[in-house]
Amino acid sequence: MKIKYFAWVAEIIDKREEEIKVPDHVTDIETLINFLCTMGESYEAAFANRKQIKFAVNQKLSRSNAKITNNDEVAFFPPMTGG
Repeated sequence: MKIKYFAWVAEIIDKREEEIKVPDHVTDIETLINFLCTMGESYEAAFANRKQIKFAVNQKLSRSNAKITNNDEVAFFPPMTGG
């Protein structure tokens, strides 16, 4: 699975993207976030307030129950604001 991080999410994790193989029990965004939080303190910190993070699956804005597979691209980013 290709995972991309943007803005402060990338800064906290100290990565812009990575490729990982997720376990079979990771089938949606919510379980992916739970899995990522097991990968270290920086992931836990980045996802501490999940309401502040938006996500996209294959470049389409998605909900936390969106189904995912190891062949997908998932992006995490803060909400966009205009001005």
